[in-house]
Amino acid sequence: MTNYKPKEFAELLGVSVKTLQRWDREGTLTANRTPTNRRYYTYKQYLEFKGITEDDARKVVLYARVSTKNQKDDLQNQTAFLRQFCNARGMIVDQCIEEYGSGLNYNRKKWNELLDEVMEQKIKTIVITHRDRFVRFGYDWFEKFCAKFNATIVVVNNESLSPQEELVQDIVSILHVFSCRLYGLRKYKKQIEGDEGLAKELQDGNQSYTGANNEDQ
Repeated sequence: MTNYKPKEFAELLGVSVKTLQRWDREGTLTANRTPTNRRYYTYKQYLEFKGITEDDARKVVLYARVSTKNQKDDLQNQTAFLRQFCNARGMIVDQCIEEYGSGLNYNRKKWNELLDEVMEQKIKTIVITHRDRFVRFGYDWFEKFCAKFNATIVVVNNESLSPQEELVQDIVSILHVFSCRLYGLRKYKKQIEGDEGLAKELQDGNQSYTGANNEDQ
């Protein structure tokens, strides 16, 4: 994509459409006009706004992920679709990253290496099939994080390449984590109740805290 509608360009820069309109009036970032007087912006304007030169040597990276090796076919389908998407738009792909691991796992090796390269200003564009291929939760935060280092995430939004089975698996994982925490809290409570000295110490401390609050009031 070389031309952007105001809403698309605003999202790319992380500002509102009203801000773009104000910049246009002030001459800070002047919009182009179609013959019917509709505003639009170009990729060149994006580069100029971000201070990126035309001979930008940073990488265009494809990132594909599935949870388990049993989904190898899904992983290959993601990669093939991303390559087809980039070829159709004349985007030259420098690297293709394929990874196995849950979208809930922030310790994925290749994913973290990619973020390191983003911070080193080595990445220009990351292309993914769907938001949850990059991360299951908190995508908006990571998108803004990458934007701070002038890296753009392009989401193709192909729902068919985001298996529902993975979402179910991730939900089960979340329930398991919280179940373990609840069990740990119950176990801790039983340990306190079983230790008369510790229980009395906590009770005395609570009474002291309550008394101090009453005096303050």
